[in-house]
Amino acid sequence: MQNIPHIPVLYREVIATFEDIQEGIIIDCTMGYGGHSSMILESNQNIKLIAIDQDQTAIDFSTKRLSKFGDRVSIRKGRFSAVIKEILKEYNAEDIKGVLADIGVSSLQLDQKDRGFSYESENLDMRMDVNAPLSAATVINEYSSSELEKILLEYGELRNYKKLASEIVRNRPFSSAKELSDTLKNDMPRGKKIHPATLLMQAIRIEVNDELGELKSLLKSIEEAKLSEAKIAIISFHSLEDRIVKQAFSAWSKSCICPSEAFRCTCGNNHELGKVVTKKPLMAADDELKENVRSRSAKMRIFKMDLR
Repeated sequence: MQNIPHIPVLYREVIATFEDIQEGIIIDCTMGYGGHSSMILESNQNIKLIAIDQDQTAIDFSTKRLSKFGDRVSIRKGRFSAVIKEILKEYNAEDIKGVLADIGVSSLQLDQKDRGFSYESENLDMRMDVNAPLSAATVINEYSSSELEKILLEYGELRNYKKLASEIVRNRPFSSAKELSDTLKNDMPRGKKIHPATLLMQAIRIEVNDELGELKSLLKSIEEAKLSEAKIAIISFHSLEDRIVKQAFSAWSKSCICPSEAFRCTCGNNHELGKVVTKKPLMAADDELKENVRSRSAKMRIFKMDLR
């Protein structure tokens, strides 16, 4: 672990999830520093891995890191919601044995202050893809009060969303995340183990990168691909993402999809895609929490496709 620039969250749980896969392809939708990808490749000697990331800095770093695996690894650039559609068209459903997605901002992005993800950043960006058109500066300085209220309530789950939106509009323009955080610090919720500005930054980041839309699109692509026997593992970091994953996995496990008020089944009762492996999400053990504070809110749910 000494040569890894950060410890990937739930690394033991990820390895255990895919350890019985002997051949085929595993897709890592969120490569980042390549921590999960390298561990999977080392643990599964005969599999091939396709890694996806939209961040060129991550791609440059991980291309070097994963080069020792030769043609066993292929790296694709782009939003995972779009790239996975291309991959699923290229390969037969039975060749895909696993899909991993570690949703949210990566340690690489958090560690680079110039990316604007941290409340201590001296700029206001938050784009996972630096070439994307929408930045945090646009959201904060140009969105209407009602638009800001919507994202603060829906994505940050902040009770005083109206007050916060009003303060943003009254004090803008803002040029940095630090300036924004300092201006609103007295209006942010306290008493939790997280920094008061965390939920504010989360809401803006989700809007900038359409993170919930990306997750929903990923799950829809996997569902439509009808993967015959793949394990799907999704790691999320807040309740909004976890709820989306839980609901999708629950729907995939249902054989009958008739409305609850239906008198009798007319759908054919043959829509089950597989089984939910984790009734409750997997979370970091105490020793991992001590090593890596960022694993504190990580939750992983697993679904096993079975359409053979």
